[in-house]
Order: sequence, then C-alpha cells, then structure tokens
Amino acid sequence: MRIEQIDLAVVRLPLIRPFQTSSSRKAHLDHILVRVVADGVVGWGECASPSDPFYCPETTETCWHLLHDFLGPMVLGRSWSTIDELVALYGQVKGNGFARSGIETACWDALARSQNLPLHKLLGGERSEILSGVSLGIEADEQALFANIDQYLSEGYRRIKLKIAPGRDVEVVRRVRERYPSIALQVDANSAYTLDDVATLKQLDSFDLLLIEQPLAHDDIIDHARLQAELKTPICLDESIHSAADARKAIEIGACRVINIKVSRLGGLLEARRVHDVCRARGVPVWCGGMHEFGVGRAANVAVASLPGFTLPGDVSGSDKYYHEDVVEPAVLAHDGAIPMFEGPGIGVEPIEDRIRRHTRRAATLRAGA
Repeated sequence: MRIEQIDLAVVRLPLIRPFQTSSSRKAHLDHILVRVVADGVVGWGECASPSDPFYCPETTETCWHLLHDFLGPMVLGRSWSTIDELVALYGQVKGNGFARSGIETACWDALARSQNLPLHKLLGGERSEILSGVSLGIEADEQALFANIDQYLSEGYRRIKLKIAPGRDVEVVRRVRERYPSIALQVDANSAYTLDDVATLKQLDSFDLLLIEQPLAHDDIIDHARLQAELKTPICLDESIHSAADARKAIEIGACRVINIKVSRLGGLLEARRVHDVCRARGVPVWCGGMHEFGVGRAANVAVASLPGFTLPGDVSGSDKYYHEDVVEPAVLAHDGAIPMFEGPGIGVEPIEDRIRRHTRRAATLRAGA
C-alpha cells in the first residue's frame, strides 16, 4: 500500500464527569485523530495522549509535532505491504509511543479494510466479545463513589478499578470492600508511591484485590520486584512497559504478575500483540488498559482484546460512560458487562466527519509529493 494523504485533527470532547487520578484532574480530553488514504482506502487512528506530561512524557503538543513533522513525512509516498514494513519506515524514531500508535492504527484500519476483514480477524483474535470493567477516579465524597459503583454494577460491568493516592488509599479501599464484599476489585496508583510506603501497600493485601497497578515509579522495574516480594497481591505494570522486551525483563525478575496492555503506550497494535505473546508464553495474564479513547481508539482496543491471552476484564468500557456524544457510529457500548466484536471491515465503526469537524481545534493535511 502507498499512503497518499494524512489528515490530522486535534479533537476536544468534554467528559460527562471530571476524572481525578493521583497526578491530574480532567474535565475534557484533546486527542488527535489520524486519517490516512492509502491506495484509495481510508483508515482511521487515534493518538490518545494526555494533554499534560503527568502520566507519560508525551503530550498532545508533542504528538502533533511528531505526527506532522516526522512520522507523516516519513511514510507519505512510501510503499509497504505489512505493518512490520510500515513501522520500519519510521524505525529511527525513538519512544513517542502515543504518536506512533496514531499513525500505525490508521494503517491497520486501512489494511484491514483493503482486505474486507474485521481488524480483530487480521490481528488473530479469537473472542466474540470482551469482558468490560470500569475505572473510577478519586472522589472526595464517599457517597458519590458508592453511587458510581452502584450504577456500573447495575449495568453489568465485571470489574471495578479504583484510583488511589497517598491519603486516599487503605481506608477508601476498606470501605469499598466492606460495602461490596464479592466484587472483582483492583486499584491503580499511577506511580504515586515509593518503597518507603511498603507498610501502607501491604495493608492492601487484606482486601482480596485482583491486583495493584503501577504503585512505584513510571520508569522502574527493579523496585517493583522488591515490592512484589513483600506483597501477596499481584503487582500489575502499566507505565513501565513500553515493549515486549520490557515485559520479558519485568517478568523474569519478578517485578509483576500481571501486565496492562495499552496500545497507545506501546506504540501501536503490533507491539501490543508482541507483549501479549510474551506474556501468554510465560503464563502471565494481561488486560487491555485505556486512555479514555474516543470511538476510533476504543474500537481498536476492542479488537486487540480479542486475543486469547486477555483473560482479565479490561478498562475498555462503553463510550457512554465518558461522552455525551462520541465521534463514531455505531457507538462502542457494553451490554451486561461485555462488548461484542465489530464485524465490519477495519475497526468496524465509522467516524462521523461532521461531528469531528464540530469538535476540531486544529487541523492539517499532508500529501505525498507536496
């Protein structure tokens, strides 16, 4: 295939309710939608980077720079027949996984559409649906937290994830577990702790959690190995894993017992599948994390989570939990805690371009030979 045109758009969608983590609070999200035209076939991708550098070093602005000034020019007018060949075209680019994921996912979509295949089939997926959990931000009001949990349990979601931070951890989890003694429950620290907090983190062992996600530094696996040896609860790594090689090393030194696969963090679906394969070969369960993606990225997440190693409910929930109106049809929705595979070609949903234009804050078009 040969990419003739790339359209970039920074699109802002307001969240239904603000989302608080240990490092930031968000009332809206700015994501970059990537539209490619390759051999006349249109494909869509999403760069779901945060706007601030608190989850990872990338931001919306850095991703725009990479897509507009490097990745786009490096693939325009170049021929490729597989995603491995595509990725090799910009192999010199180090890091910048969110930006790379945006362009790569758009090309996966175009490739699948050119073969009239659903993306999950092209990836080698085996599931007809995925199990869906929800991720809840830090709430100052305990009753508001309980109300949110009640709502999502009534809608059938299979797992509840709580964001935690120092001072908003053990007692919050204790009260949630007392009120909901049998639900599947996990917590996510987003790197808010150090080894000085081992005593606090060990208290979480009492609450029958599925896992504790990324308690220590975003770039660490050594201290996570020391912490895992102190805990009964499995540690799940998120921010620390950027490649299949990272996953292998973390597993080998005992830094984790679960890995969160985020397509954006890993630079695209190709590396996400490789991490899945590494973990599956070593008996380590994985689940699909999310970045509050719009429907484009959310549909791609559904597709990759069809791979057989995704044995835990993920963060890919219905878009109606976050947005009053998404930018795709049909909407990505959960039914009784599960999301069915999209069987149409490519990602299986269609971006609605007038909605995208209505919410676009910046746009650019790159053309081969221009």
